[in-house]
Amino acid sequence: MNRVDSVASEAAILVGVLLPNAETHGDPLEELEGLATTAGSRIVGQMTQRRQSPDMTTYLGKGKVDELTQMAAAADADVIIFDNDLSPAQTRNLEEATKVKVLDRSELILDIFASRAQTFEARLAVELAQLQYSLPRLKQMWNHLSRLKMGIGMRGPGEKQLEVDRRLVEKRIADLRHELKVIEQRKQREVAARADRMTVSLVGYTNAGKSTLLNKLTGATVLTENRLFATLDTRTRRWQLPGWGPVLLSDTVGFIRDLPHHLIASFKATLEESRQADLLLHVADASNPAAFDQIAVVYHVLEDLGIQAKDTLLVLNKVDAIDRPALAGLLGRYPRALPISAHSGQGLDALADAVSQALSHGFLDVDVETRVDNGRLLAMLSSHGEVLSKRYTDSRVIVHARIPQRALSHMRGPDTEIRPHAKPLADSSQANGHAHGANGQGAPKTSDNDH
Repeated sequence: MNRVDSVASEAAILVGVLLPNAETHGDPLEELEGLATTAGSRIVGQMTQRRQSPDMTTYLGKGKVDELTQMAAAADADVIIFDNDLSPAQTRNLEEATKVKVLDRSELILDIFASRAQTFEARLAVELAQLQYSLPRLKQMWNHLSRLKMGIGMRGPGEKQLEVDRRLVEKRIADLRHELKVIEQRKQREVAARADRMTVSLVGYTNAGKSTLLNKLTGATVLTENRLFATLDTRTRRWQLPGWGPVLLSDTVGFIRDLPHHLIASFKATLEESRQADLLLHVADASNPAAFDQIAVVYHVLEDLGIQAKDTLLVLNKVDAIDRPALAGLLGRYPRALPISAHSGQGLDALADAVSQALSHGFLDVDVETRVDNGRLLAMLSSHGEVLSKRYTDSRVIVHARIPQRALSHMRGPDTEIRPHAKPLADSSQANGHAHGANGQGAPKTSDNDH
């Protein structure tokens, strides 16, 4: 049973304070409502206030706090959820005023991650993030332990947080960091062991359709849900790229606005696939009214992770759910973006061609000379590269191939010589007639001058 479903549904009031630098399109609390619903709550009220700056005591103004108190009493609310990050003192003051449990945006996201984490690694990462968030709030938690009901914000590792003191929490944080460091190092070795394979990683805003795209491209059966953060663990599948060959395609955890920094740091090992990928596919939900903002958020998170410099293709998903003027507006801002529908398959051929061209930058046009009976190397050339021709001389074979530059070190040996191809690839392509697949697609042609 999903832990979200195992907790009684709580009546929630949503609150958002709109500051001058806040960019909103449509309902400013729409995303918070999606998060709260994902966490298992029932929405019984909403409130927004525009302010030049937050109130240092309660974030909201005094009049709005009084209004919120009355609303909570009338709706018999169990929890008040802010679309902002509150200080421990602000949370305490709001709870004292309203007599209702108060959560901020970060705590809500952490709770969702706790309820949806399936693997050992993900559970450790979420527990670490929760404990780091809770450490400065322990005193407040102890003061309110006697009257707060369990529910959203109190699940997973949160159930134990109220029972430990600061010293034990700090020790647990140190232990978790050590365990995750070991996992991170192992993950780095696992990813490095696949260095001879070209890798593509799906990144994007939560619920943009990354898992659906992974299934469509690879024939996988990864669970897909129309819910925020349906994927927390990296899934990697083999993608037979038309006109190219096999590559590894990875799905990763979705990003979101104001993603807690503790959470980003804790999921470093999970995001290792994206960090070492040859190409990122940034999948955006073109049908979302806030698509521009969501695209910007993903680029900011990639920058925080230190992987924004990767080669990236922007993929506008769900174009079958929007009209032409809306799509034209997106393409006007992002003219090189690829419009697709992972659901219907629209635009996937063009996506495959674009990925083939992007990956080609890391390929070399070489002649590999080795023994005729070197089956291991010949098989590696066929599986990891593109064999364009073969010439036999006595007990030797010379293979003209395009191979990933990163795979060179795995192909060298005492009986093998690798050298730049003697003729331009174009001549060989014309002679063989099939160098880039039956449809003429695949990696662009290069010459010896490129290398």
